[in-house]
Amino acid sequence: MTPDFCVGTYAGRDGEPRAGVLRGGRVHDASAVLGTESTIIAMRDGWTETRERLAAWAAGNPEGGVPIEEVRLLAPVQYPANFFCAGANYWDHLAEMAELIVRMTGSAPKTEKAAEPWFFVRTTRGTIVGSDASVRLPGFSREVDWEAELGVVIGTRCKDIDESDALSAVAAYTIVNDLSARDHVKREGSPFIYDWVGQKCWDGSAPMGPWLVPAQFVENPQDLAIELTVNGVVKQSSNTGQMVHSIAEQVAYLSRHVTLYPGDVIATGTPAGVGMPRGDFLKAGDEVRVTIAGLGTLTTKMVA
Repeated sequence: MTPDFCVGTYAGRDGEPRAGVLRGGRVHDASAVLGTESTIIAMRDGWTETRERLAAWAAGNPEGGVPIEEVRLLAPVQYPANFFCAGANYWDHLAEMAELIVRMTGSAPKTEKAAEPWFFVRTTRGTIVGSDASVRLPGFSREVDWEAELGVVIGTRCKDIDESDALSAVAAYTIVNDLSARDHVKREGSPFIYDWVGQKCWDGSAPMGPWLVPAQFVENPQDLAIELTVNGVVKQSSNTGQMVHSIAEQVAYLSRHVTLYPGDVIATGTPAGVGMPRGDFLKAGDEVRVTIAGLGTLTTKMVA
């Protein structure tokens, strides 16, 4: 289901990226809506100033626009300066991975809440693609896995923000599929072991979209149903309430280490149901769909 009001990026008649506003199933050019030449970059950098104007415009039941079916969507954020990804951040996923470790080692790991969340950083340009994109399976991997995630888009520059105020820095929410080459998690022969570029940073490995839903239209981001299917078969089915560290905790933690800027994206972790514990991986021809309540559906087609 398509959200009733959201913003994002689409291909204009010249093929170039255009900022768009979706209302009632129709896409409106953001420049026409705001009365000035607008890009997603300009909108995100001035989000505090423009969100009230957008909300007022949406409330007026505007006419015009183009049916969404006639629009080619692009990645909604082109491209974030910083893209942070939370690891091991759903209780049901921790339990799933603990079972795998028991099978492999015979001993059970601790699954208690860590004092702080844990992140890695992704590349952006090249890895981020929009909904309905065809993603080429990398030739160096035979074990490409899926990870449905809630994406958080920062709207206000912040540093050392308190957890109680952290959600005020969030501009919008979106959907991320954190595709992973599981056979490149570790690099043998290196003392550093983990290969984050090899497993996470190949072309098309971070589908995102289809749109950005402004935070004021998401009543409770910690209570959203999240589901991933492969060729119509449910693989992941959970709720963002299963997060170990909440969105507010994640934003506050990151802001203690670095300044967060408008347009920065945080992928907040994935629930149980990834393919690795069962040896279930993506192949050419598979269609992956990630649906989060109120945010729509992100669709990705895997090709050889």
